[in-house]
Parts: sequence; structure tokens; C-alpha cells
Amino acid sequence: MSQEQQPEDGPYTRWVQSSIQNPRKAYRAMFYVAAVFFIITTLFPFYWLLVLALTPLDRIVNMGVVPKGFNPGAFVEMFQLIPFHRYMFNSIFIALVTTAIVLLIGSFAGYAFGRLRFRGRTGLLLLLLAISYFPPAAFILPLFNFFTGNVSVLGVSSPSWFNTPGALVTPFGGLYMPLTVFILTTFYGQIPDGLEDAARVEGATRIGALFRVIMPLSAPGVATAGVLTFIQVYNEFFFSFLMTDGQPQHWAPIVWGILNYQGQFQAFYNLMAAASIVGVLPVAILVVVAQEKIVSGLTAGALKE
Repeated sequence: MSQEQQPEDGPYTRWVQSSIQNPRKAYRAMFYVAAVFFIITTLFPFYWLLVLALTPLDRIVNMGVVPKGFNPGAFVEMFQLIPFHRYMFNSIFIALVTTAIVLLIGSFAGYAFGRLRFRGRTGLLLLLLAISYFPPAAFILPLFNFFTGNVSVLGVSSPSWFNTPGALVTPFGGLYMPLTVFILTTFYGQIPDGLEDAARVEGATRIGALFRVIMPLSAPGVATAGVLTFIQVYNEFFFSFLMTDGQPQHWAPIVWGILNYQGQFQAFYNLMAAASIVGVLPVAILVVVAQEKIVSGLTAGALKE
């Protein structure tokens, strides 16, 4: 009797068996899948913005994956139509001021929660973190009334900060403070007590030890908190849209600049795409620089240990 012939294994079965014998093939395949997913979900939107920016406005219809023409002049025209550079300056200034305030106050709070022991410490920290889970939209109406001078307490009216940086920096600082405090609490709590005690013996106060010893040793945490705060404030939409009237001289941020390319009868989609690309550049540069700082700080700390 002739033996029955076994069916040959398919290509997928052979690849699985080969991956079991050589795990590097599986790791390589996972890397390729992750890289393709990253390119599609992250880089393709920027490529699509570039396609729209380079396509002349009258040809933006039934777009494909390549530009219908080549019009790099859109990156110049966007500054000629409106003062987009002023909108960028407003956003960068507001983000920098907010980041500085958040890091300053957050450092004091992080030092208290991370290095001091007092009753109710855990409960206060959890209460502070709970604030970060409130949706920002819930604060828009009361803050708008407050910053337009429509709130009066004991005969004293609230400040009229509409169209000023204060109407943006104040809510941003309150909303993004909890995350900074949590990050700095974690890093400050890991510093050995002996280092701070040595600074105190040399005559430094607690505040002096914080700024001369604790913060430099926690540079990766401080940089991470600062970068996250800057990016969140720079990209914020709701408060930026409602607390200003959209004029660049009234501290309107970048979101207003992009929206101003949309007129009553015509929308300059190519200029909006070009403005979006230019507006992303400061954040992209900051992330690249900060990433190097964080990695170098972690490496230096590991070598010192």
C-alpha cells in the first residue's frame, strides 16, 4: 500500500516555524509592522498638509496623494495675508510664561509632597491629581465671566483680563499644574536625603537646597514637566479661542491665526496647511532638543551612580 502524501505547509506556517527556531525574524517583523503603523498614523498627516500647501488653491479638488502642481510660494503668502508671525510669537510667549510659572510653583509643591512628611499628604496629592481629570470645557463659562469683569465679591469686581495674557496664563497654569506636581514629586522623592543634608550643613536653606541640589539632580524630571506643559499650552484651543477676539495685537494665539485664513466667502486651504506646518516647527524643535537633554541627563545620572 502506498503511503498517503502529507500536504505541504503553507508560507505562513513555514514562517512561523522558522521564527520559532530563529526569534530574530519575529522581532524584525514586529519592528517593520510598528514602523509602518507609525508612518501611517503620525507622518502621513504631515505629508498630507505638505501636499495641500504645495497645491495651488484653484486646484485643490479631488486630491490624490501627490500635489497637483508646485506652489512653494504659499509659505511666503501666508505671512503676507495676515501677520502669522505675531500669532506664533503670542503662543510661544504664553507657553513660556505658563511653563515658568508652573515649574516654579510645581517645584515647591513637588518638594513638599516628595520630601516632607505631614498629615494628609497622600490625600492632598490625590485631590490635586483629581483636578487634572476635570474637563477644561467645564471651566470655560465661569472663567469667561470672571475675566470679563462680570463677577463681583463684596463689592469688588473681578479683573477685566479679556484680550490679555493673564486670561490665558492663569487657567493654563491651574489646569496643567497637577501633572507637573506629580512628575516632580516622583523625581524629588528619589533624591537621597544625605545630599540635601550636606547642603543644609553648608548653610543652605530648604529653598536654596531645592534650587541648588534637588532640581539639578532631577533635571530629566524638570525637563519632562516643562516640555509637556509647553506643548499642552501651545496646542490649547478652547481658552485661546474664547479669551481673545482673534486680533494679533490682543495676544490671540496661533489657533486664531490658522482660522483667520478662512474668510466669509473663501477658505485658503493651502495657506491653512502651510501655516499648520510652520506652527508645528517650534514644538518639533523643542521635542528634539528636550529628548537629547533628557537622555543625556539620565545617562549622566546612571554613570554617577
